[in-house]
Amino acid sequence: MIPHEFEYASPATLQEALQLIADGSGKILAGGMSLIPMMKLRLAAPGNVVDLGRVPGLKQISESQGVVHIGAMATHHEVETSAVARSRCPLLAEAAGSIGDTQVRNMGTIGGSIAHADPAADYPAALLALEATVRLVSAHSDRTVAAADFFLDAFTTAIEPGEIVLEVLVPAEDTSEGYKYEKVAHPASGFAVVGVAVRVKRSAGKISMARIAVTGMGPHAFRDLAAEKLLEGGADAAKAVAVVGEGQETNSDLYAGGDYRRHLARVHAARALAAAISRCT
Repeated sequence: MIPHEFEYASPATLQEALQLIADGSGKILAGGMSLIPMMKLRLAAPGNVVDLGRVPGLKQISESQGVVHIGAMATHHEVETSAVARSRCPLLAEAAGSIGDTQVRNMGTIGGSIAHADPAADYPAALLALEATVRLVSAHSDRTVAAADFFLDAFTTAIEPGEIVLEVLVPAEDTSEGYKYEKVAHPASGFAVVGVAVRVKRSAGKISMARIAVTGMGPHAFRDLAAEKLLEGGADAAKAVAVVGEGQETNSDLYAGGDYRRHLARVHAARALAAAISRCT
């Protein structure tokens, strides 16, 4: 289909871009993997589209004082292959490598993906498990929001009108940690029917830190605090994964019902946990 008419702007500076969306009426174009299909299907009809492609400094991936800074316009492929990301937050790089197909990974961006907040996206689970924060800026503000407070509901985030995602901040993983991202990919779209991100640390043969986050099962990604607490309290993996998704709202569609999604979350939490434990050093 053909989208509704819209005004197009391609600013050369961040401040210019922020001024163009200051009134909250414009839509940001990053990689275009979500916005353009929605516009073609007329599920979105923005009057103004502001393309960030020419704005410098939004693709950097670097580390400073134990925090990995990932610019909003970094593509999934760049996150997947970045030497900094692979060595300092490998769980995120692993999740990025599972997104869509080659074309999507070469065009889609981390900022665009998390701003869209698809319930089946891969990044949210990894960012929750990594306890990341998201930096949001507008023409008049600059703030950071914890990933746990950023993803509010299906396609709903903490972004206020006039704000954009500037970068994602990820605490560098300890080199002794184990990690794993497991997903059941939808055969048509590649989105996660269910995806599970796990981080663990071990001390004296026991799990001293556990982070388990799930995407695709419900309207937004979540950390499973109950399963984490069981693992950190000395419970075995089978007992912990048996409670994954307990009490959480589930999605249900023609491909997978809610109970099946919860079952998949537990199966893949077990697999991810086993792999993460095996990677602990």
